[in-house]
Amino acid sequence: MLLALNYFIALNKDYLAVHQAKEVLYWQNYMGLGGEDIAQKSSAAETVYKRFIAQSHRLTELRDLITQLESEPATAERDELLHGLQGWYRFFDCNAIEEPDTQVLLDNIIAAESDIYQRRKALTLTHLNTAGERVPASLGELLTNQGTNENAECRYSSHLALRELEQWLLHNGLPELISLRNRFARKLGYRNYFDYKVNKTEQMTPEQLFAILDRFEEQTREANLRSLQQLAEEKGPETLEPWNIRFASGGDVTRELDPYFPFAESLDRWINSFKRLHIGFRGAQMNLDLLVRKGKYENGFMHGPVPPFVDQGKWIPARINFTSLAKPDQVGSGASGLNTLFHEGGHAAHFSNIVQNSPCFSQEFPPTSMAYAETQSMFCDSLLDDADWLKRYAKNSAGESVPDALIQESIQARQPMRAFNDRHILLVPYFEWQLYQWDDAQCTPEAMTQLARDIELKILGVSGSPRPTLAIPHLLSMESACSYQGYLLALMAVEQTRAFFLKRDGYLTDNPAIGPDLAEHYWRPGNSVSHDETLRSLTGEGFNPDYLAKVCNQTVEEAWREAQKTIELAAIRPQPTADFDLNVTLRVVDGDEQLADNLQGDEAMCRTFANAINTRLKSV
Repeated sequence: MLLALNYFIALNKDYLAVHQAKEVLYWQNYMGLGGEDIAQKSSAAETVYKRFIAQSHRLTELRDLITQLESEPATAERDELLHGLQGWYRFFDCNAIEEPDTQVLLDNIIAAESDIYQRRKALTLTHLNTAGERVPASLGELLTNQGTNENAECRYSSHLALRELEQWLLHNGLPELISLRNRFARKLGYRNYFDYKVNKTEQMTPEQLFAILDRFEEQTREANLRSLQQLAEEKGPETLEPWNIRFASGGDVTRELDPYFPFAESLDRWINSFKRLHIGFRGAQMNLDLLVRKGKYENGFMHGPVPPFVDQGKWIPARINFTSLAKPDQVGSGASGLNTLFHEGGHAAHFSNIVQNSPCFSQEFPPTSMAYAETQSMFCDSLLDDADWLKRYAKNSAGESVPDALIQESIQARQPMRAFNDRHILLVPYFEWQLYQWDDAQCTPEAMTQLARDIELKILGVSGSPRPTLAIPHLLSMESACSYQGYLLALMAVEQTRAFFLKRDGYLTDNPAIGPDLAEHYWRPGNSVSHDETLRSLTGEGFNPDYLAKVCNQTVEEAWREAQKTIELAAIRPQPTADFDLNVTLRVVDGDEQLADNLQGDEAMCRTFANAINTRLKSV
């Protein structure tokens, strides 16, 4: 047993070293920090990490140690060690590479992705802002402008920029990257890279996946088409153009709600909402980089340089980095920035609360299911649309809550598009599954563009997606490519989870039972159990996609009646004091500049952050 224990302790230590080195440089690179050679350093550290997790000899060594331990008398210590070694076996079984030429292919993929990313950072996209001025714009600014700008020409300029990005990617390495990924997957015995990723990240075949996705597509098809027809009849057929549909279905409401979502107050609202939910972080250290900035990655994400675990009886807390892309002076940016705080904060809570004896259970890559990981973050951000949350937290500068009439108006704008918005996630797996089945000769920029437009028309029912498929950043990284379906599987689990809490407790906002229940049933085991097992543990029911379809198919009247009930119940339910200890050390930064921290308390941090944001707004 001593041999196995020493091996296990050394493996935990060695993995943590390469993981942390990779993540520190990843953060600097993707935040646009660290000097001219940061891309090369990050790529080199990524290669070291990938080679470590690809060590095929580990499987033989772990099998031998597991067999040896299984022959020994059962004790608490033996069973705990066996659990850890079995976790490592699943980890290496997911990632091991036996052939040297396959390892070379992996190195080539890492280099190709790094090259595209660095050249993409130098590409400047522009559009017409609310003043009609042509200005540089990040991906988030393009999407927000398209959804909120009252001028159709300005919205169109944002859409053209997104289409320009698609073409740039198609002529700057994306087809070659797809070819490399397919060759890599086939070396490992899979049909293509999509087949490889779905098996690795969700432990299912593409056929099993599409049995679920096809069912959802069929269940929501009629609701989607009905909402589009209604929008065209009420506001004109031009509203169904890709650059108009987001604004036509929500632009006015987004503007009306904007005063109730000042970005300066977003940190305070996130902190206090999580406190009342009793969502803690078990001593984690967290860096939050929340503002848009040139050279910074154009998508929110959370990564953990230190995955938490119990190291021979000693708790090693998580170190977490997460980012958003708020532009506080842009209409809609406060709401989207707050959404990212709840989403990435949900990820952070999840990956801070995994209590196992090895970092293999608490790192965010396979065998950790993407659907499992996204369930936690999407559950948290789902609260922001709840009428009782809006009444309690969304307030304007005079301290006034959102009027009921505006909440109803928001539901009237949002609910008809619920099926459209969730089907938007379907675009990516349908597109990638077809694309990765093509041979290299088929993957021309023209053919790939046409495939994207064809899938968009089939799934959305309009001539193009408001967020053109090939402009989605997830396609560019091998970690997130062919994984987008995880978001939809997570949404299905989110609605299942929400339904459980609503049935048991009657409410979600400020429910102090939610944090402990999520921590115990969803977070504590990490990837030592399946996504389905976590759902059964809490809800008593296995994965069921029908809850999401039911929500998508609700009428506006049904959704508003439910919202009214939550408002009425919240009015008679006292709001608890936000005095729960989050047990976290927080730093809010903008690149190298620190904006606030909670060393003097959470309230002081939120006040300092609000002052920093308001000062910047005055200087715009």
